[in-house]
Amino acid sequence: MGIDTAAHLAALESGGRTVAVIGTGLRRTYPATNVELQRRLARESAVLSQFWPDQPPTRRTFPMRNAVMSGFAQATVVVEASDTSGARMQARFALGHNRPVFLLRSLLEHEWAQEYAGLPGTTVVDTGAEVLDHLERLTTLDPRALA
Repeated sequence: MGIDTAAHLAALESGGRTVAVIGTGLRRTYPATNVELQRRLARESAVLSQFWPDQPPTRRTFPMRNAVMSGFAQATVVVEASDTSGARMQARFALGHNRPVFLLRSLLEHEWAQEYAGLPGTTVVDTGAEVLDHLERLTTLDPRALA
């Protein structure tokens, strides 16, 4: 629901690839309104779960899922996050995994984001294009590195 749903739908509709890491077992859908999206992702992309197939959503499964996402992803982009949000938690995990974290500048109204912005591996951005520019530089291998 919310930003996760929007991100997956945008990726699919633009012909991109997306991977859903879910906080339930593969036989469950949370929120239930995303059942068709989860089925589509399973057909066209990928749905990953670290839980037994019938595991229901719980308060502990989502933080565990965030740890998997932060290690699996090339980077974490946080566009909206309260002091107690899973997105903030994922950013913390990503920094612990030595993965880049991108914070939207508007998040700097939060004390936690100000703190994270000063940490190595965090970049404050204003646009999605900035994120893509940074990722391109991070993933472009310098041929001299192979010599």
